[in-house]
Amino acid sequence: MQIFRKQLNADAQDSTGAEATDTVTATTNAPEAAPVVETAHDDFDWSIDKRNVSHYAEAERVKYDKVYDGTFVQIQDGEIINGIVVALTKTDVVINIGFKSDGLISSNEFRDLQGLKIGDEVEVMVVEKEDRQGNLHLSRKSARIFRAWERIMEVHKTGEVVTGTVTSKTKGGLIVDVFGMETFLPGSQIDVKPVTDYDQFVGKTMEFKVVKINETIKNAVVSHKALIESDIEAQRAEIMSKLEKGQVLEGVVKNITDFGAFMDLGGLDGLLYITDISWGRISHPSEVVKMDQKLQVVVLDFDDDKKRISLGLKQLTPHPWDVLPEGLSEGSVVKGKVVNIEDYGAFLEIQPGVEGLVHVSEITWANTPINAKEFFKLQDEYEAKVVTLDKDARKMSLSIKQMSQDPWSSIETKFPENSKHKGLVKNITPYGVFVEMEPGIGGMIHISDLSWLKRFNHPSDYTKVGEAIDIIILSIDKENRKLQLGHKQLEEDPWNALEETFAIGSVHEGTVTRKDDKGALVQLQYGLEGFVPNRHMNKEDGTQVKADDTAQFMVIEFDRNEKRIVLSHARLWEQVIAEEKEVAKKEAKAESDNTKKAVKAVQSKVEKSTLGDLSALADIKAKLQEGEGGN
Repeated sequence: MQIFRKQLNADAQDSTGAEATDTVTATTNAPEAAPVVETAHDDFDWSIDKRNVSHYAEAERVKYDKVYDGTFVQIQDGEIINGIVVALTKTDVVINIGFKSDGLISSNEFRDLQGLKIGDEVEVMVVEKEDRQGNLHLSRKSARIFRAWERIMEVHKTGEVVTGTVTSKTKGGLIVDVFGMETFLPGSQIDVKPVTDYDQFVGKTMEFKVVKINETIKNAVVSHKALIESDIEAQRAEIMSKLEKGQVLEGVVKNITDFGAFMDLGGLDGLLYITDISWGRISHPSEVVKMDQKLQVVVLDFDDDKKRISLGLKQLTPHPWDVLPEGLSEGSVVKGKVVNIEDYGAFLEIQPGVEGLVHVSEITWANTPINAKEFFKLQDEYEAKVVTLDKDARKMSLSIKQMSQDPWSSIETKFPENSKHKGLVKNITPYGVFVEMEPGIGGMIHISDLSWLKRFNHPSDYTKVGEAIDIIILSIDKENRKLQLGHKQLEEDPWNALEETFAIGSVHEGTVTRKDDKGALVQLQYGLEGFVPNRHMNKEDGTQVKADDTAQFMVIEFDRNEKRIVLSHARLWEQVIAEEKEVAKKEAKAESDNTKKAVKAVQSKVEKSTLGDLSALADIKAKLQEGEGGN
């Protein structure tokens, strides 16, 4: 072909050369416009090769040009075209697409074609008609991807199911080959159940549905889960259409939560709520059901719109209250396990689904307050007597205290008044201490009966729950089942003997143990406490006695009945000052009296002489007057 094209070029150049000669001749014969200087070989065309050149007429040249152009295919970059395998090497496949040159494609792009041979027709894409080296660049892979993308876009619109092969695992999912193009299968779209092991799917051929495409980057997302859900939805619709309340179905436990178990009913899920698993109380569904366990369940309710089904397991057996033992009646002794504890009592489970209430008033014969949450513990077992039984209302009340004789029936004999005993502190309140001498027998020590000498803000300052304490029976109220107990009464009242020691005006040393705006408490000898009003805490220098200070205090009030001592520190120095003032006053009065006496004495003397003088003067005056009269 190259020789054929060279001949056509030579013919064209020959004719061009002849025309050029004629032109030169014509120019020479024409009137001279300007002198032309000719050089050697000006009419020589260096592009014409005279060797082996055939000469054609113009019409033949045009004809042969058309024939030549018709032997080649007109192609564009990116075009898909069929080619013929013309040669095979160890690394490449030579493809002829009817272009001026053949193209090479790597053998790796034909791995899916077993037994490829010369003469086979394959579809390829023209990547470049001429690359930098001037070679034709073809790609079978690009052609396959192009066709695959067209097909994927089509099935995405139609929703058609496609078949693909999982080629590898990637972050967050799997890579699937669909029509020769790589697509992404997210881990969440593999199955309706969570999948953690992706390796098990590599190499498998599965069916998928194209659920998302990105035309810009030519990326597709496929899903196997969508097919499963489609099948499940069909099964679900069929099951829901045949569903009836009370219908018994077989299901498999697929998930267990705190509030119940989800069951697979063959394409449809149902919830077995915890309260419908057993007639008895259970704290978690796993106590009765296990994962993947097959169970017969009854349909309690269902919602067509929300596709919700409520299931029951316990409803397949009779209610325990309907099959109670015939011998169970009021007065019967039963054994039960604590399944629930409230402030007002505890529930004992006699048998699964049958419970009785032990009220706090039926725990012990004692009339002291009982905290059920402190007395009972879950799962503990007790024997109790049936007090009331109502099978229709399915209620039962039980009593633990009636399992023993009422100790209050002989209280005066065992615990007479003024008898001394040892008890256990069971409870402490702001106003007293509850002490138990034996189960069911106890009483209260009022806070004022704990100590003769000390006053307590709270009984817990003196004793603690669980400690032993000596008591004396002060009084018995059998009707109301109450005992008044005392502790300080075990000793004689020391206040009778202390009245002389802490007489009003006596001074004692004490330590300030507590201080507030009203005053201070002072610890005195013999374990006594005294109270100092705030104004009586003042010192002579204007400051006050502080907490933990030790100082002298004067008793200004002693009340044996109220067990109260009032003290003063200020009275000490105030009294000294008062005494000093009194002494000074007395001395001043005595001095005043002495001065008055001296003044009176002087005055007495002065008065006598003055009167004498006045008499003498009177006599002289009289004589003078007489003399004047005589003259």
